[in-house]
Amino acid sequence: MGTDAATAVGLLAQVPVFETLHPPDLARVAEVAVPRRFGGGQVIFREGDESDTCYVVRTGHARAIREHADGRTIALAHFGPGDIFGELAMFDDERRSATVETLDDVEAVAILGSDMRRLLREHPDIAVKLVISLGRRLREANERLARQSFQTVQSRVAGVLGQLVGQAQAEGAAERDVLVTITQADVAQLAGSSRESASRFLAVLERAGVVTQGRGRITVHDPDALQRYVY
Repeated sequence: MGTDAATAVGLLAQVPVFETLHPPDLARVAEVAVPRRFGGGQVIFREGDESDTCYVVRTGHARAIREHADGRTIALAHFGPGDIFGELAMFDDERRSATVETLDDVEAVAILGSDMRRLLREHPDIAVKLVISLGRRLREANERLARQSFQTVQSRVAGVLGQLVGQAQAEGAAERDVLVTITQADVAQLAGSSRESASRFLAVLERAGVVTQGRGRITVHDPDALQRYVY
């Protein structure tokens, strides 16, 4: 196995949707993965585009957004190293349900849906394992939605910040004073709250010395203190 293939296998092994695949299976997927690079602020695909490729982030960050008819933009998710987006393209060619744009320079591997479907036909055991993984993800998503329905705005906002801190630490950030590049509006949307409610709670955290806010960024000084607001 070449260096590039080994790197791709290592990256794919981090992706939850591929967690049930064994190394030989991952190697088969890596064979059809193609390196891609995107500049900061670049749209990778738009809502309504044809769905033919999924992507796994190697470096950098991106976000999924939806645009309302009145011009408002809603953030649905943020992606970092090891995250996958557009994964439904592996199974069908329905049009994209959201727009994905980069937040900084992104390196990724792309997997064409047609290549993945051919692989699934040739190796049905991989298809079974992917169905198991997708079932687990759906169950986790349902549990997360159930938890959020009982959480306060403060708990949801703290949870979103905690997830972003964890992602930054996985990329090498320190245990304290973790910089998270995100706007108040995105925090509110990811937490399922109004911007005003999220802003008030962020101000509370700032007065408590837990965070410091800047334009398009939040520094979390004490992640442990942040977690005390999550319940």
